[in-house]
Amino acid sequence: MNGTVTTTTLNTGVEFDGTVVSPRNSVTAGLDVRVPLFAAGRWARKAQAADAVHVAELGTTETHQQTALATADAYLTVIARRRVVEANERARDVATAHFDLAHQLQQLGTGSRLNELRAQQEVSTDDGLVESARLALYRAQEALGVLLVADGPVDVADEPAFDLPSDASDANILQFRPDLQFLSASQQASERVLHDSSKDYFPELQAIFLPQTLYPSNIFAPANSWRFQLQLAVPIFDSGQRKGQKLERQSAFDISKANFTGAVTGARSEVRAAREAVQSAERGLASARAAADQAQQVVNITNISFRAGAATNIEVIDAERSARDADTNVAGAEDTLRRARLELLTALGRFP
Repeated sequence: MNGTVTTTTLNTGVEFDGTVVSPRNSVTAGLDVRVPLFAAGRWARKAQAADAVHVAELGTTETHQQTALATADAYLTVIARRRVVEANERARDVATAHFDLAHQLQQLGTGSRLNELRAQQEVSTDDGLVESARLALYRAQEALGVLLVADGPVDVADEPAFDLPSDASDANILQFRPDLQFLSASQQASERVLHDSSKDYFPELQAIFLPQTLYPSNIFAPANSWRFQLQLAVPIFDSGQRKGQKLERQSAFDISKANFTGAVTGARSEVRAAREAVQSAERGLASARAAADQAQQVVNITNISFRAGAATNIEVIDAERSARDADTNVAGAEDTLRRARLELLTALGRFP
């Protein structure tokens, strides 16, 4: 519906026998109301626009998931950095206890200055590692704070629970993964546009209603009038434009179909790889924990032997370093397992 107002000024008015035929100044107001009675192309574009809205909404969901994944990654980084800090602090405490013993023995005359310096060097080394680990932890907390829009670093306390649901399989992966839903909706939208290409050849029928008011009226035109029209537009020749558009739509559909098929294949591969990564990480963590326990036992035995004079200071320091490295490896293995479980949940579309 469109409204128009037109003012007209002639160089001179027209009169006949004392009656104004055409006034010098006139105002015409009218409406143009058009209703499509049959417009297959327009109605098809409306449905296509609704598909585009749906695709855009799915794109928003995928963006939310990427934000959640980035936050989860920062959360796991904070936990891993804290584990490294704790491992280095334990190593420093053990080294400090050994240094205290070496210092006491040196004071009593049964030890040597060399042993005391070696033990003190290990304490200094562990102090440096603790500071580096604490700085890395603080940076991870700051990164998490940025993602959570917090005014400062954010710490974490709870271990995340990455339990798989009972129906966790790749059979219904399309139901839960927003990226696949996005690509599927894009393919369906492209398919609709392609199938609607034939509607470009359909005629279009419109009902047109044109009411009009003229002031001042004259003998040839009444003050109020209206017209009703039925207008049928038939596309006849367009130099191949519609054919070219159909080829473009066919190409867009083929691309969207290939993207969706490739994404589904890749997603199922991601699920299989993630399951294998979880199993491998569980075995690696068990081995790392066993090695850490064995290294701690070596530290304890070596310390006892050192007190009894059956082990050297160097052997104690080597055992402490091995225990520290083993504890650090446990922290890394735990982080690897947590990330593998998160990767599996993500591949299945169950996170967040």
